[in-house]
Amino acid sequence: MAGPRSRTRALTAERIIEVATRICDEEDIEVLTIRRLASDLGVGAMTLYSYFRSKEEILDGIADHVMGNFRLPTAEETSPEAVVRALALAFLDMMREHPSIVRLFATRVSTAPQSMRGAFEAVIGRLREAGFADRDAVRVYGLIVQYSLGFASYQAPRPWGKADHPEAEELRRRRRHFYGTLPRADFPNMVELAEDMTTLPSDEQFLFGLDCLIEGVLRQTGD
Repeated sequence: MAGPRSRTRALTAERIIEVATRICDEEDIEVLTIRRLASDLGVGAMTLYSYFRSKEEILDGIADHVMGNFRLPTAEETSPEAVVRALALAFLDMMREHPSIVRLFATRVSTAPQSMRGAFEAVIGRLREAGFADRDAVRVYGLIVQYSLGFASYQAPRPWGKADHPEAEELRRRRRHFYGTLPRADFPNMVELAEDMTTLPSDEQFLFGLDCLIEGVLRQTGD
């Protein structure tokens, strides 16, 4: 049921996308329907068709909104290594803040000017400023996005890897117990390394992989 605030604010395309983004992030993309969105906005379902022709257009709008508002890290350190690290962490932060974007990245290609400026143009420009040659800048951009997207997808259903999850410690304990009590004859490595197995979806694992990625990038590009 929509609250008083959502009913009194003027209805705009931007407002519709804001509420749709909240629903997808807090619940799930499948939960988003025209009827549900209209209810949260306090308007009739047909009213939304004056702004968007379908749910697909709204999902496109969410992707454009999230990527267009990508927060480019401040250029405190400008070395290639520091820039790649800062950008990868910023993309991971964006995907954690807006988990719906992980699925949207996998189902659509955004060509809206807002999203291309925020999550493409500005990022590639930062990489070129850091010294990556033209094609290298594009390739490194791809590595950053693909690595962050892959890790965010892996971590999302594994909350014991999230340091800020309120039940992370208990969930890790349960997962450790699960691995540790597997039949040793069938899973000797997983049983022996039960503690380490629980770190696979952790920030520590992301940073380890990022270090490896950066080392490879610098070696391949000659920086």
